[in-house]
Amino acid sequence: MAYEYKFDTTVQLLKYKVLKSLVKKRYNGGLDESIYVEIPKQISPGPKASMRCCVYKERAILQERIQVALGVGEYKDKKNVLQVIDIACDECPAEGVHITDSCRGCISHKCVDACPKKALSIVGHRSVVDKSKCIECGKCTQACPYNAIVIRRRPCQRACKVGAISMDENFKAKIDDEKCIQCGACLAQCPFGAIQDKSYIMDAVDLLLGSYNNYNYKVYAMLAPAIASQIDYASMGQIVTALKILGFYSVTEAAFGADICLHKEAEEWKEQGVMTTSCCPAFVKFIEKNFPTLTKYISSSFSPMVEAAKVIKRNDPNAKVIFIGPCSAKKMEFKLEKTGGAIDCVLSFEEMLAYIDALEIDMAQLEESPLDEASYYGRIFAKSGGIKEGVVAVAKEQGIEGIKPVSMNGLDECKKELTMLKLNRSLYNFFEGMACDGGCVGGALNLHRDPKGIKLLDAFNRSASKKDISESVKQYQESLAREEVASSDAKE
Repeated sequence: MAYEYKFDTTVQLLKYKVLKSLVKKRYNGGLDESIYVEIPKQISPGPKASMRCCVYKERAILQERIQVALGVGEYKDKKNVLQVIDIACDECPAEGVHITDSCRGCISHKCVDACPKKALSIVGHRSVVDKSKCIECGKCTQACPYNAIVIRRRPCQRACKVGAISMDENFKAKIDDEKCIQCGACLAQCPFGAIQDKSYIMDAVDLLLGSYNNYNYKVYAMLAPAIASQIDYASMGQIVTALKILGFYSVTEAAFGADICLHKEAEEWKEQGVMTTSCCPAFVKFIEKNFPTLTKYISSSFSPMVEAAKVIKRNDPNAKVIFIGPCSAKKMEFKLEKTGGAIDCVLSFEEMLAYIDALEIDMAQLEESPLDEASYYGRIFAKSGGIKEGVVAVAKEQGIEGIKPVSMNGLDECKKELTMLKLNRSLYNFFEGMACDGGCVGGALNLHRDPKGIKLLDAFNRSASKKDISESVKQYQESLAREEVASSDAKE
């Protein structure tokens, strides 16, 4: 192929190679125990190691990646989407507050005065930290005039905004499932790829092959709008064609479900007066686990993924729906009881690309297929602030007054605004929450986060022929009427 794929990291490239090899093996005779020898040797042929201390450790880690991808071995019964590959963890140093050699032993002792826990003292004209008292608040780092005090945390710990990452007795990363919201921030930041998301790519393969070219049942692909920011060597129409070559009966937009969400949430806000959005599953989990008193404000609407899938299954009860997006939390959401089995499988953009390439489909050479089911407002859900913009427009169209929305970009902003809401001091009454910085375009399972991709996404958003949500709402209401008729007929 005349182009090179762009990933943010070599870790993503390794995941891609493993997944691509697994799909190839599945189509060429099936999977057996030989994959644990053949695939690692293909990816790390040796004799010299390119990433680790030796080629044997590289292969051992690749064997673990295969197990996580297939959900077998020790990973089989683990429910968390995010798993730590112990052998891949480099035991990164995590010293907490550290006094560097830049300490001048000054006599003002601003660092000591700034510490709220009296964890700092002066010994031999130098600052010393009592780790048993230190809470790593960072006030000493701000006070030091020489920038001689730093806080060293593991990349995964620093990325996790909910404190779910710690170290076990062997200094390996450990995830607290009770705190984790599956946002994937740790996965995206670990430079050794020691945290990996479970893959359902083999489930997707089985669904497509089991349909027998959509004879037994029809398989629908649902694309998250953020895909428009990811691939610049193929158009959206070519991506759709590639998915149809894989065997999908139809390709739909998750943004169609976002149109439905806008309609439902505007109406719900009118009744409730204060509301937080339910589009981002990691944000919803964040509220449930950290602000339980605010759960009463969470919108009763499903996420766009689920709303769109429910419409598909009302129209075609035997359908299978596979969501494709940038979000690790979606791999948790689709299995929740409250979604009612609307989604049958979730793939990441990384997995989609691996699947397409495993079958040697060159997207850049394909004809285009249409994709124009959602409005501009549904598509802009991919960016932080999109829901806010959409709900303001919809509220105006529907004559709803008094809505004061705020977009919370990333968990730090979410925590700040939700705290104000908890204390009844917020200036807002509609809260758009996105766990990932930037929104879905910053999702952990994107191929990359290149700012140029935002221009591609904006162009895709503007290309929507539907400039309001009315047609999407009409289709949604027709599907409800169709379901009601079918239910009535079944009773008779």
